[in-house]
Amino acid sequence: MNQVKKYRKQSHLTQFQLAQKIGVARQTINLIENDKYNPSLDLCIHLARVLQTDLNHLFWEG
Repeated sequence: MNQVKKYRKQSHLTQFQLAQKIGVARQTINLIENDKYNPSLDLCIHLARVLQTDLNHLFWEG
C-alpha cells in the first residue's frame, strides 16, 4: 500500500488541495490512495515533490 494519504495529511492538505497542486481531479487522488489506480511515473514524481518526499518512501517503503 502506498503512503500518499499519510504524507498528504502530514502536509495538512485535503485531497482536493493536493489534486489542484498537481493538476488532477480529486477523484484521482482518492483512487491512488486506495490503490485502485496506478499513476504514471510523471504523476508519481509530481506527488513526491509536492509532498516533499521521494518515490521510495511514497510508494515502496511501508
